[in-house]
Amino acid sequence: MKISYINEMKSISIVIPLHNEEESLPELHAGLASVLPTITDNYEIIFINDGSRDNSQKVIQTLAAKDQRVKSIAFRKNYGKAAALAVGFKAAQNDIIISMDADLQDDPTAIPDMVKLIDQGYDLVSGWKKKRYDPLIYTLPSRVWNGFTSWVAGVKLHDFNCGFKAYRAETAKCLDIYGERHRYLPVFAHWNGFKVTEMAVPHHARKYGSSKYGIDKFVKGTLDLLTIVFLRKYLKNPLHFFGALGILFFLAGSAILGYFGAMWAINGKLHIRPLMLLGVGSLLMGVQLFSIGLICELIAHTSERDDYLIAEKLNLP
Repeated sequence: MKISYINEMKSISIVIPLHNEEESLPELHAGLASVLPTITDNYEIIFINDGSRDNSQKVIQTLAAKDQRVKSIAFRKNYGKAAALAVGFKAAQNDIIISMDADLQDDPTAIPDMVKLIDQGYDLVSGWKKKRYDPLIYTLPSRVWNGFTSWVAGVKLHDFNCGFKAYRAETAKCLDIYGERHRYLPVFAHWNGFKVTEMAVPHHARKYGSSKYGIDKFVKGTLDLLTIVFLRKYLKNPLHFFGALGILFFLAGSAILGYFGAMWAINGKLHIRPLMLLGVGSLLMGVQLFSIGLICELIAHTSERDDYLIAEKLNLP
């Protein structure tokens, strides 16, 4: 029997990036296969094998042979989670897209409630691992980083890094995902005018293998955050940023050199001092920054992000 509050929902796609998760895949599939039929008969499970070196792809092949709803895309090498999500979102064919990790830390039983929030009008529902079972070395930096992200991006969420999210297909397919920027999908959605919310989801300790994340992810994530904030504000008018800095440096250098020029005119002598060199450097820096701004104005913001070498597709055109 289907849950009544989501009878209007037509179809669901589950997108699961994975890297070396052979042990967890059968259990994850079993969990999804028990939950999804209570929501809809029209669903698909898309595994994105991000260059695994274990038997993950063989396990997926076995699952696909038994369940035609299981589909897969396998990369020839490890491109990262953002690439896997980008390809998975593009391949998804249904109305609602759920992204989740393959390590069994995300609980499929939360999916009906996430879909319910989509049904209530939200475009993106971000999971919040309110009670986490990760070591303190991961949870403490995560809290600091999430607070900083909320403050800078203007989106009040507790857990940006949680991979367990639900999207309307329209929302997921318009998001610009590359690099390490999969953490900021709620930010991108919010900036694009979509309705974003969060929901506390169950979190389980990792059952197999080891975590793929380290402290360096938070450093890279912070740098990526500053990048996307800069691009959002100055992408279409970079001269406003570089030009303003260039003018400040140019004026400072001009003032310093003007002072020494006046001293030379009055005294007829001029000695090279560190301050004079600073003035010359500031003047040159101002010209360079202004020139960079002009060049950036001429460069279109283009990038190719879907040229991934795919080794295999299962049950996909």
